[in-house]
Amino acid sequence: MKLPYRIINDPAAADGPFVFTCEHASNRLVGVEATAADRALLDDHWGYDIGIANVTERLATLTGSLAVLSDYSRLLIDPNRPLDHDTLIVTDCGGEPVSFNRDLPLTAISHRIETLYRPYHAAIDRTVKARLARGPAHLISMHSFTPVWDGKARGMEIGLLYDEHVIHAERLDAAFQSEGFIVAHNEPYSGAAALFVYSILTHGRANGVPFIEIEVRNDLIRDPADAHAVAERIARALRAFEPGAGSQP
Repeated sequence: MKLPYRIINDPAAADGPFVFTCEHASNRLVGVEATAADRALLDDHWGYDIGIANVTERLATLTGSLAVLSDYSRLLIDPNRPLDHDTLIVTDCGGEPVSFNRDLPLTAISHRIETLYRPYHAAIDRTVKARLARGPAHLISMHSFTPVWDGKARGMEIGLLYDEHVIHAERLDAAFQSEGFIVAHNEPYSGAAALFVYSILTHGRANGVPFIEIEVRNDLIRDPADAHAVAERIARALRAFEPGAGSQP
């Protein structure tokens, strides 16, 4: 059976300053059939975070760091949500039904948890621990967002989602602005509410290391070449988040 995640670089050898995670990297379905309406959702932001897998992979390469990417659609089960949250498995998106999530028996939900959700998080945990065994590293969760939501344009290009790591976020803000990005804090979602930063918060706190979620507006990264160009700018900005950079909180 194909694993529900991909790991970039060797956890036993890579010594770059970061471990990246990418919870919504793929729109791949496992064990269900999609209707045409489902496929339209899967190919849109509902199904995955458009462009961010290319950015994450490139960042891992540029920084010599590790990355763990999901390899299943968030519509099957969302690894960036707590298990007890009502958006863990959604039954509709913007009023459109998700056919393979309607009237799910508990056995099907449990199967997705045990074969998709838990293995992904276990892979992050193993990867982080393997990297930290060789020295400090910081955790970064990569996501993308739509340029327009509910009829309103989103002017920011980068969103920094965080809670307690204010000093790191402020330093990153300046670094991203120096790369020409328009930056917003806790936008388009709030990192102060654990819901939208669940994965990175869970693994960051469990391992006692600084963590932040970075959101990239997806019209900047839809094309792979554009995604790589944006990743190069992000990689330069991330020097401000490396262990030992600046004063620590």
